[in-house]
Amino acid sequence: MLKPNVAISSETNFLDGTVLLFNKPITWSSFDVVKKVRNIVKSAKKIKKIKVGHAGTLDPLADGLLIICTGKFTKKIDEIQAEKKVYTGEITLGETTPSYDKETEVDMTFKTSHITDELLHSTCKIFEGQIMQKPPIFSALKREGKRLYQHAREGSIIEIKPREVEIEKFKITNISMPKIQFSVVCSKGTYIRSLAFDFGLALKSGAHLSSLRREKIGEFDLKEAYSIESFRADILK
Repeated sequence: MLKPNVAISSETNFLDGTVLLFNKPITWSSFDVVKKVRNIVKSAKKIKKIKVGHAGTLDPLADGLLIICTGKFTKKIDEIQAEKKVYTGEITLGETTPSYDKETEVDMTFKTSHITDELLHSTCKIFEGQIMQKPPIFSALKREGKRLYQHAREGSIIEIKPREVEIEKFKITNISMPKIQFSVVCSKGTYIRSLAFDFGLALKSGAHLSSLRREKIGEFDLKEAYSIESFRADILK
């Protein structure tokens, strides 16, 4: 497994390849980070052209670990994406949204008075192991030449087939109804928004994801991640 360039130096060769960890801010797309890093590297190192890519999309309303590969290490992206992920976040019970998160407005409300702490914890266990999960319609997956979110915004009806993912651990860390905090360890391709939505259904209520942070990808840890500002400062030293 590749190890990240936790701290870059004047000897760092971005064309030969680096693996850089970033804390993606909320509202930024993953590509926003890629574009910003590419521009900083090109400007600081006087490079006209360099490959830069990310190893696993984070939704704009999520923050946390985003792995950026440069130069020849962009060939390692698939290897990194295959690693298990660790997330923490918050689910709001009793409400659903079309996007399964806060990107869209609440469309339906449900009762939560029957939901006990015991029910919450026992329902988590239902989702552990190999499960079939349907990706959200508001996602970047492609169908018929368009991203699913483009179809959704146009009001098109697109069939989305469920696919198998693995939830190694799904744990509630705090309960303050109607909001719960959680942690998840999962495989590549898992949508935490879909997990939140399906969790609400299993509780005979509704739910949507109200915050999400990616903490780890394999051995890569958010604790060692750059902000855009700290990366710029390091590369200009």
